[in-house]
Amino acid sequence: MLAVTLGGAATVALPAPAWAATGQRPGAALPPTLTGHDINVAKQVSAERALAHLKVLSIGIGPRIGGTRSERVAAGYLAGVLDKLGYDVELQPFPVADKFLAQLSSPRGLPNDLNWQCGASPHAALDTKVRGDVIDAKLGGEADYPADVKGKILLIDYVADTRETVVNLAVARKAAAVIFLPADLVEPRRASAFSPQLPGLATTPAPIPVVGVAQAQKHRLRALLTRKLTLTLSTVAHRGLTSNNVIANQPRRSSTGPVVMVSAHYDTVIGAPGANDDGSGTVLCLELARVLRKLPTNAQVRFALWGSEEQGLIGSRYYVAQLPQAERDRILAVYQNDMVATSWDPATRYWLLSFDGLANRATDEVAAAAARLGYQPRISPVTLRGSSDHQSFQEVGIAAANFSWRGEESPALLEPPYHSPEDTIAKNISLERLQVSLELIGSAAYATAR
Repeated sequence: MLAVTLGGAATVALPAPAWAATGQRPGAALPPTLTGHDINVAKQVSAERALAHLKVLSIGIGPRIGGTRSERVAAGYLAGVLDKLGYDVELQPFPVADKFLAQLSSPRGLPNDLNWQCGASPHAALDTKVRGDVIDAKLGGEADYPADVKGKILLIDYVADTRETVVNLAVARKAAAVIFLPADLVEPRRASAFSPQLPGLATTPAPIPVVGVAQAQKHRLRALLTRKLTLTLSTVAHRGLTSNNVIANQPRRSSTGPVVMVSAHYDTVIGAPGANDDGSGTVLCLELARVLRKLPTNAQVRFALWGSEEQGLIGSRYYVAQLPQAERDRILAVYQNDMVATSWDPATRYWLLSFDGLANRATDEVAAAAARLGYQPRISPVTLRGSSDHQSFQEVGIAAANFSWRGEESPALLEPPYHSPEDTIAKNISLERLQVSLELIGSAAYATAR
């Protein structure tokens, strides 16, 4: 068992991978039939090493919202790691939209297994802090809370059709703030934190903060109301933002030869520590960068960590748009890693996801690596799906695919902590699955680069 601590966080014990490079892997149908090159990769990649970086990202930094300081801190950390490994590192900046965030805290403390960042409405009070006792105002109607709510923070179930009406009522009754609670999604999905849009108040914003929490936060808040609950709620508007891609190339390589890319996005949605989405893919890249730098290749190996994926693949699309056709033509394959380590039991299939649904160099190499590792029955057929950074490359004809552990029946079957405050190392990371992902992508990328 491997113990994880950082910054006073509770100790987390994760089962460490424990198989020999030539041994049969957990969940594999067959013993491996590895080449010498595969063994060179398998003997060196380490999920435990990758976990050290994941602690920094998901515990030390936490939610990494595109363009905000948290994402900049993460970009600086990633660039520093890759620079120390000897890569030529570039931060590629690009503009992104404003973000509106909020933070909840309590003098008695809130449960520390959840992150308490949430979204703030751009049509309500920003850059402000309020404190008050909490009342469950249910649907926010006149009959849903006591006559005197002056100075109180109201929990209100979010309904799009009544959102402005209930905010106006809360303002009229001199409430201190409104916390909107999302409707529960059908399991295993759970609602994310959100920045409530109040278009009817766009011209004259509400004079009190209005925020939107995640499903997990909603249930914890209501459970805490068995006693008096006092919250401090602060909102911040982040404007004029710049996000960054982190690009790392092997040094002293031909500027005209072939390129193999291994990539992931490092940003998160609001309120999510992003341990699996996509801290796992990010630290996979860092660990493969450590190992592949020592192995001889004919192609240049390039690592790319994308900013602002969660707002619509903005970072990877910007990168591709800046590439001249001659540079696009150099790229043999892009291995995009997005959610490669979930501990959710039903996520037993490793998916090969292609934007056009067709096989290409990236899917072929991973499928071949899976066969050599004995994992062939665990690997999906090539399946049509976008919504990750491989799409940006396939849209311009570059071979690329997304690789991810998900449920057996469909790539839409994602773990319950997906995009939620529960996407933590303790609740959503399997070192065994991370190790297998390292071996699959490492073997495939190395085979392509040779």
